[in-house]
Amino acid sequence: MTNLIARTLAFATDARRGFALAFCLISPVAFIGCPGSGSGSNSANSVPASSSEPAVSSKSPFDGQRAFEHVRKQVEFGPRPAGSAELEQTRNYITGELKSYGLSVTTDEFTASTPMGDKKMVNVTAELPGASRDVIIISSHYDTKLYQRFRFVGANDAGSSTGALMEIARVMASTREERKYTYWFVFFDGEEAFCPGWDDCTKPGAPDNTYGSRHYVAQLQTRNELARVRAMILLDMIGYTNQQFGRSDMSTGWLLDIIWRVAKDLGYGSIFVNRAEGVGGDDHEPFLKAGVESVIDIIQLTTYEHWHTKEDTLDKISVKSLKVVGDVILNSLPKIEERLQSRPH
Repeated sequence: MTNLIARTLAFATDARRGFALAFCLISPVAFIGCPGSGSGSNSANSVPASSSEPAVSSKSPFDGQRAFEHVRKQVEFGPRPAGSAELEQTRNYITGELKSYGLSVTTDEFTASTPMGDKKMVNVTAELPGASRDVIIISSHYDTKLYQRFRFVGANDAGSSTGALMEIARVMASTREERKYTYWFVFFDGEEAFCPGWDDCTKPGAPDNTYGSRHYVAQLQTRNELARVRAMILLDMIGYTNQQFGRSDMSTGWLLDIIWRVAKDLGYGSIFVNRAEGVGGDDHEPFLKAGVESVIDIIQLTTYEHWHTKEDTLDKISVKSLKVVGDVILNSLPKIEERLQSRPH
C-alpha cells in the first residue's frame, strides 16, 4: 500500500508541475492539482454514497463569530511567515486560547533548512484524550506565505482555517461526553513556500513547502506513533464569503462521502458540491505518503480568486462560512468514529 501511494503521489506531482507550467503561460494566477488514483483518491465524477442513517437534524455549538474574531486577531498581527515575530505572536495567542479551553498543549520547535537559510519553526498540538489512544487529527497551517512585493495578511490562507480549528477545539473540549478516539488539534508551521512559485526552489526530497507537516510525520515515525493516527482532517482556505468546496482529488473516498453527506443533510449541499478540487503539496500529503490511509483536505483553491494576492483580506471572510465548516466537521466526527471502528486496524 505504501509503495502504491508513493508511486501515485510521484505521478501526481509530475503531472501537477507540467500542468502548472502550461497554465502559467496563459494566466497570471495558476492553481495546481491533478487527479489522484488508488484507494485513497476520489474521482471527479464520484457521487457520495447514499446512507440509511437518519439525516443530521441540528447544527452545532460552533460559534462563527468567535471563529471570526480569531481570524481578525491573526490579521491584526500582520503578515506571519515562518520564523517571524508576528508568527510568534500568533502562536502565543493560539496556545493561550487552547490552554484556556482546558486542553493539554505542546509545542515542537525545529530548524528547517529553506532556500532563505535556516528558519525556526514551531508546530502546536492540543490534545483531547478519548477512550482509545488511537488518534484523529484535525489540522490547519497557521503561517502565511512570504511576499516581498506586497503585504500579504492571509485572512483566508490560513487565518480562516486556524480560527475555525480553534473554535472546533473549544467546542469539543467543552463537551463532557467521552470521545471514542483521542483528538489532536494540530497547527502546522511552514506550510507556505518561501520562493514566489511553489516549484521555484524545490529540490528532490526537499520541497519548498509543508515543512511543519513533514517534520510532524517524521517525529511520529521516530517515536513509532504513526500507526496511532487513524484519520487526518486538514482545513485550508475555508472562510470565503462566496464559499464552495469541491471533492479534493488526494483525499480518501469514504471520508469525502461522510462529510459531503452530512453537509447535504445540514442544508449545505450547494456549498459542498460534486466536482473535483485539484490539490497537491498541502499538509495532508506527508501523512498520505507515509501510509496513513484516511486523509482529507477541505479547501477552496480553484475558485478563490484572491489566493496568494494582497486582496486576501478580512473582508473576504464571513461568520456564516466559518459556521458552515464548523457545523459540518463536528456533525461528521461521530460518523467518522463509527466507520473507523468498523475497519480493521
